Amino acid sequence: MKYIQAEYSGPLNGTVHIPGAKNSSLAILAAACLADNIVALEGIPHIDDVRLITEIGREIGLKLTQNAGQVIIDPRWIHSSVIDPGKASSYRASYYFVGALLSKFGKVTIGLPGGDDFVSRPMDQHIKVFQALGAQVRLYNDYYEVEAAELKGADIYFDTLTSGATMNAMMMAVLAKGRTQLHNAAVDPEVCDTARFLNQLGARIYGAGTDRIRIEGVPYLNGGIHTVIPDRLIAGAFLMAAGLNGGQVTVKDVIPEHLGSCLAKLEEVGLHVECGENSITAYGTGALKATRIRAGMYPSFATDLQQPMTALLLQAEGKSIVTDRVYPKRFAHVPQLRRLGAEIEIRQESAFIRGGLPLRGGWVHATDVRAGICLLMAGFTAEGSTCITGVEHIERGYEDVIGSFRSIGARLSMRELDAQELSSRIHMQG
Repeated sequence: MKYIQAEYSGPLNGTVHIPGAKNSSLAILAAACLADNIVALEGIPHIDDVRLITEIGREIGLKLTQNAGQVIIDPRWIHSSVIDPGKASSYRASYYFVGALLSKFGKVTIGLPGGDDFVSRPMDQHIKVFQALGAQVRLYNDYYEVEAAELKGADIYFDTLTSGATMNAMMMAVLAKGRTQLHNAAVDPEVCDTARFLNQLGARIYGAGTDRIRIEGVPYLNGGIHTVIPDRLIAGAFLMAAGLNGGQVTVKDVIPEHLGSCLAKLEEVGLHVECGENSITAYGTGALKATRIRAGMYPSFATDLQQPMTALLLQAEGKSIVTDRVYPKRFAHVPQLRRLGAEIEIRQESAFIRGGLPLRGGWVHATDVRAGICLLMAGFTAEGSTCITGVEHIERGYEDVIGSFRSIGARLSMRELDAQELSSRIHMQG
């Protein structure tokens, strides 16, 4: 079994180049199935989720090749809309294949979505989209079927902000007959990126980036070239790392406007931030200040950043409060941080953090991508060695977590341990 061993690392200094956004890439790779010609994508990260979506695509006839940093996709050979339930259940974004394939095949069979092990992510808003555009949905134990003889435009009012369902709705609506209007739509940069990609192929999507999106159906989509936006969530975590022990970290190939709420909070807790045209530098200037975080949908502070931010707030004297109303149960990292000596109390949807206490190394387990990064960051400030299992979750979202953190001076390495020895060590820790 793989684990990452992190050591106290002192001030972190250096530069990190940020890859393309995972949440854009997963949607856009599936959306390429809508095209009637070859698509070239740049900036797709080399992560496990992308490898899995590539395997699914190849099984249904989607031809994918890599050439000089581009992913070349030929959707003209797709022959099936039956997605392997096992592969589909391995990551949550599998639902994009419904939006991408239904208009061409009339029926999609796919496993129920899985992915991060921190809370069940409901499918209700996706099902609402499918049904509003004229599809029937049949749910079974481990898979579901969506079927429609014809997709027709409709007015869809989302009950809650959801970037996944917003992007899925855009995919389904671009080839539907007539006009579709999405109300209370998500405004995330990844939603805008997906809309730009589809428009590049000939779709007619208007208003992406606002809470009302209009889609005029077209009969077909062409091929095209698109570059995925940078991953703002990875960039935010590396900027936070600068404050752990008073370092200086620059992230390059970013869009600073996508990180507005994150940068404001970093300055609030005591970091100094400088933005360039496509780079951001964070300076740890000394003692950190406790604060309150309220995670929300974009442009609010991202739920995906509340976990690494918790690692930073453990270094701030006083009491900080982190509230997450997007995923109120997204606190599986807290019991793991307590193993390292952190004092954190969970009350409903909030974590109450007593910062400024020394941490000590130990064995901890990552249950999702961002929890894993939080535990790594805590390990860089803890005395001794911190060993993190659940590496597969981290590799779902980071293409080279070891190399990236080493580039800013972090001390960490990938190790192997057999299951029996792992169980013994965790048991000894208690």
